[in-house]
Amino acid sequence: MKSNRCIINAGMPSTPIPFSSFPASPAFRAAAHIVAHLRAHGYEAYFAGGCVRDMLLGHPPKDYDVTTRARPDVVLALFPRTYAVGAHFGVVLVADEIDGQPITTEVATFRSDGAYLDGRRPSEVAFADRPEDDVLRRDFTINGMLLDPEKWQQTGSLDDAVLDFVDGRADLSAGIVRAIGHAERRFTEDKLRMLRAVRFAARFGYELEPETFAALRQLAPGIAQVSRERVRDELTRMLTEGHARHAFELLDASGLLREVLPEIDRLHGVEQPPQYHPEGDVWVHTLLLLEKLAPGCPATLAWGALLHDVGKPATFERAPDRIRFSGHVEVGVKIAAEICRRLRFSNDETEQILALVENHMRFGDIQRMKPSTLKRFFRLPGFDEHLELHRIDCLSSHGDLTLYEFAQQQYHALPPEAVRPPLLVTGRDLIEAGYQPGPQFRQWLALAEDAQLEGRIHSREEGLALIREAAAL
Repeated sequence: MKSNRCIINAGMPSTPIPFSSFPASPAFRAAAHIVAHLRAHGYEAYFAGGCVRDMLLGHPPKDYDVTTRARPDVVLALFPRTYAVGAHFGVVLVADEIDGQPITTEVATFRSDGAYLDGRRPSEVAFADRPEDDVLRRDFTINGMLLDPEKWQQTGSLDDAVLDFVDGRADLSAGIVRAIGHAERRFTEDKLRMLRAVRFAARFGYELEPETFAALRQLAPGIAQVSRERVRDELTRMLTEGHARHAFELLDASGLLREVLPEIDRLHGVEQPPQYHPEGDVWVHTLLLLEKLAPGCPATLAWGALLHDVGKPATFERAPDRIRFSGHVEVGVKIAAEICRRLRFSNDETEQILALVENHMRFGDIQRMKPSTLKRFFRLPGFDEHLELHRIDCLSSHGDLTLYEFAQQQYHALPPEAVRPPLLVTGRDLIEAGYQPGPQFRQWLALAEDAQLEGRIHSREEGLALIREAAAL
């Protein structure tokens, strides 16, 4: 599938990585020990999947998976600390401790899969004796290679140590994401693979192989069968791995976007006032924000960027003077709340995402805010995320960073004790002064705190005097 954007071909390193120069992390050493122990007892074993792909690309993997001819009961017996989390499917977790760091490695028995009835797991598996049988059930060629770590150590050549039954190295070199075997079958087996295909293509700057892309488009409506948590996690990875724009362009082109996030699909073609948004419609504006998300950025910031203008389609109005979106923030918060509920975000994540949507327009008034209002604004949890959202919002529209620079300077100039000082007047103070608790308590306390934040009072007595004056009115 050809994109209208420039594709960056990550490709494989021009020369194989020698074993001696590879950083042997605790996770690598734990997995290598498992392979060696299985082989010492006569069982074939290899590294498998994404870790092999990443090593061929010159990226040290975060974790390592092992595949072996040993059946689950054998794996459980050979290692002292194991967890039979998926023994029915041939998967055992082996726990170890390397340099004081706990490491858990997934060890899976060679297998071929039966029918997938739930769009996620096979109804039954048949354990296999040959590694090539195991590889043929996997998702994409670039994830279907195996590595013999002992041979790599002996020869020093990573290429010589790789077992490649599906031409994964060729697709890595060509920059292609290709399903193993029949793409339609692979996507039907586990429908989440459709989102994974998009994520890998975006992450590595690869193209989706035409038959793989055609199957993805045909089967896109089936993504509804996948649990919302799994969809959420894949989308979050797309948003935070550093290639969010390309990922969402591929979601759009494949038809997956309207299936998983119809509210974002509705941003297409929603015009904006050109004097404020010369870049184009709301969809284009949102893509520009996604393009500016840094790799590894907080997930809440990424989702806030995606959803910040989600209320605009419902509030579009072509007024006599210009295009307007009156109330789009309030509507956007409601829509974002429904998305967070549907995708089952945690309460804390939802609160921050909604806060980003709710407050993204407040920067327009920041130079006119009273000191008390400004300090309360700075108290928002994760205010750095609000700042960053405003920065990329500006850069993705008019390009004027004046308000961002003012906010950043003020935010970093004020010490924490000035933003959130100990209260001069508390509810206990009001009770001790003879006031009866009631609805006005909150108003009086806010009045005293505003005066404190603005430097108009400096003691409890001055605060109580201000409240007595207000209460007498």
